Amino acid sequence: MAGKLMIGLLAGLLCFPGAAWAQAQKYPNKPIRMVVGYAPGGGSDIMGRLIAPKITEALGQQIVVENRAGAAQNIAAEYVAKSPADGYTLFMSSAALGVNISLYPKINYDPIKDFAHVAVFATSPNLLLVSPSFPAKNMAEFLAYAKKNPGKLNFSSSGSGSTQHLSGELLKLVINTDMTHVPYKGTSPSLTALASGEVDFSFSNIPAAQPLMGPGRIRALAITSAKRSPLLPELPTMIEGGLPDFVTQTWYGILAPAGTPAAVVNALNGAIVKAVKQDDFRARLAQLGADPIAETPEYFRKFLQEEIERWGKVVKASKAKPE
Repeated sequence: MAGKLMIGLLAGLLCFPGAAWAQAQKYPNKPIRMVVGYAPGGGSDIMGRLIAPKITEALGQQIVVENRAGAAQNIAAEYVAKSPADGYTLFMSSAALGVNISLYPKINYDPIKDFAHVAVFATSPNLLLVSPSFPAKNMAEFLAYAKKNPGKLNFSSSGSGSTQHLSGELLKLVINTDMTHVPYKGTSPSLTALASGEVDFSFSNIPAAQPLMGPGRIRALAITSAKRSPLLPELPTMIEGGLPDFVTQTWYGILAPAGTPAAVVNALNGAIVKAVKQDDFRARLAQLGADPIAETPEYFRKFLQEEIERWGKVVKASKAKPE
């Protein structure tokens, strides 16, 4: 009897991988939610809605975008981290994921341990933008004005921990001038505040800023990339504006809860990589001033670890606090 029981148990164990594989083969068999940590209209939302139809096309199931704004995407991150690890709840993340662990005294998730890192698919520099009434017309004038008015300027961001926020903190460090951070729940409300003159300047990605730029509207003074953007060739870099090594970027990636089956993660990664390699998708990214990335989950995990280390140094040096 004992021998038969042991044989039965071994048979069950041997069958389990096949059963798991068969279950993964059925994925997905219902719509997938993609949770965005910011309000509609911001860079993360734009990128999420850009990649969603491509994943739908590749996997044959609709991707439903859901906005859960607040706390520099911590609300959305925690929600997804604690969701079932079945591949049906995804997190559309921005670079704040690499910042928040250093910025916030306590967060209820670990950006490395609590997620399966599906794919990072695009990077994008930020623009230094000023309100329509701001007196500076170029970087030299901006820096001179900021240094003559310590503590008087304020800048908006999409939330504490975003690269917009940390770009402002980095600017304070390199020019040794105090300025006040004013966080908003997303890029769109941040830029609306800038356009109305509630704040003096802001850092923001190109996709979200472009619709609000023009004569009599918000103005871009510089870009935070290492070289000029083909999309805005007349716009100097921060380096050209007199700030050596001032290079920052945001990024966009998709994550699933830790424990999501490898077959599911690979299916999602394959769909995203396929999208990124398509000419129409790459052309759209170029129009938005973003650069494509088509890499593995392992690449994304290492990339995020490096981001955590890099921004951790800025947070420590600037003594930045969540607002």
